[in-house]
Amino acid sequence: MNTSSNSPCRAHDGADHLALADAYLADNPGLSPGALSATRHFLKWAQARKVSVRDLNASDVGRFLRHRCRCGRYSPNQLRSPMYATYTRRFLRYLEETGMVDIPNNTARLGQHLEAFAKKLDTAGYSEVSRASLLSHAAHFAEWVLQQRVPVTAIGEGTIDQFAWHECRCGEMTKHGKTVLASHYKNRKRGARALVRHLIDEGLIPPNATDGVSAKDPRLIGFSEWLRSERGVTPETVRRYLNEVGRWLDSLGATPEDYDAAAIRSIVLDQAKERSQSSVRKTVTVLRAFLRFTIVQGACAPSLLHAVPSAVRRKLSTVPRTIPTAKIEEIIASCRTDTPVEIRDRAILLLLARLALRAGDIWQLRLADIDWRASRLRLHGKGRRDVMMPLPQDVGDALLAYIEDERPVVASDRVFLRVQAPFTPLRSSAEIAGIVSRVLSRGGFTDLPTGSHVFRHSLASAWLRGGADLDLIGAALRHSSRDTTAIYAKVDVGMLAEVAQPWPGDAS
Repeated sequence: MNTSSNSPCRAHDGADHLALADAYLADNPGLSPGALSATRHFLKWAQARKVSVRDLNASDVGRFLRHRCRCGRYSPNQLRSPMYATYTRRFLRYLEETGMVDIPNNTARLGQHLEAFAKKLDTAGYSEVSRASLLSHAAHFAEWVLQQRVPVTAIGEGTIDQFAWHECRCGEMTKHGKTVLASHYKNRKRGARALVRHLIDEGLIPPNATDGVSAKDPRLIGFSEWLRSERGVTPETVRRYLNEVGRWLDSLGATPEDYDAAAIRSIVLDQAKERSQSSVRKTVTVLRAFLRFTIVQGACAPSLLHAVPSAVRRKLSTVPRTIPTAKIEEIIASCRTDTPVEIRDRAILLLLARLALRAGDIWQLRLADIDWRASRLRLHGKGRRDVMMPLPQDVGDALLAYIEDERPVVASDRVFLRVQAPFTPLRSSAEIAGIVSRVLSRGGFTDLPTGSHVFRHSLASAWLRGGADLDLIGAALRHSSRDTTAIYAKVDVGMLAEVAQPWPGDAS
């Protein structure tokens, strides 16, 4: 049994610590006995180790919770309670908020801006659930930044990533002392980014946060700039390349001097079985681009480029997935127009089905690209080649219904926006495929090819069956090479039967 004689702590709390605990209780009248006990225990532990109250920080809380307790009336079992830990961290926050703990002057104090952030969410029209989620994670981020003593100038995407993946011991996102399941890293990032974006817009912190295109890893900053300036790729391609490199950069080696042929081959050949052939081909393409960058920088041997295995892609080896024309008309007819999301989705579906547009074409479409008088669309295609396309009547009517009646009035000139606050443009062209999937699900359609590109394949195949020339189809699809259009020749079974030779040995 522990007694005051064998305790590492003094037999009695100092008068100043007793006064501090009483002040905490006075400022928080609803304080539970457990919270008051954790407060006095923490102060007693700090006094025994000669840690000044002004010097207390989050690491001291961790040491307190791990210490072998011989503090008289306090029990070691209390330290293992998640709620006891939360009580202690909340007391430390109280000390920070009241100025009793020294905090470096350059430390970001974001908590004072949460009220203005909440008002901004209200003004933007967020739903109650979305607002509560964003505000909760923003408060969690503010608490973590304060505990980690993060300087204002250091807040950016790297800080947000560290916050998203940290093992939560903040005393903020907890319920009965246990981490709330909702604090998933994606939700954490969303809330933190929203708060940082608000602070940047208000000029309260420098604009170091990324826009989703910049490199998160410092090692990739040069690669990102090289892709833009030397290769001339689009921001979307930069984003995809950086995400791919981030998957295996650590496996490649600590520095370019450590890169070797074995590691390079392993990145391509030792991928998970569930990764598709197109994903493997992307790995090869991005790996070669990254090695070219390091070679140009003089950081690795040029011969390493030959170590990248080839990704086999047999030309014209696949058959385009298609949906019969009658079924596509059923899908279009199933699109209701009762809600803003249904009106938006119907306009997107008609652009896919009538004009055979790529998902990227729709994602990039801007209000100024619609020439209403001439009934034309300007498309920003691959290779930065702009082209004008005719706008059919039903597609124009669907676009007009969405833009005039349901599209939110925002600063962005992108045509298609999210239907919930803050009404931002779709994040990437991949969201178009998700919209198609939801349209099919709402209409009860099953056992059909998925993805947005299936409408492009289906319309091209229908043109071919209707007697259209491959060159004309290629022009309508904006193909730069006739070989790309040649794949559709395989879908016309009737035409293939006319040119097919008898099987050797069959009777003539």
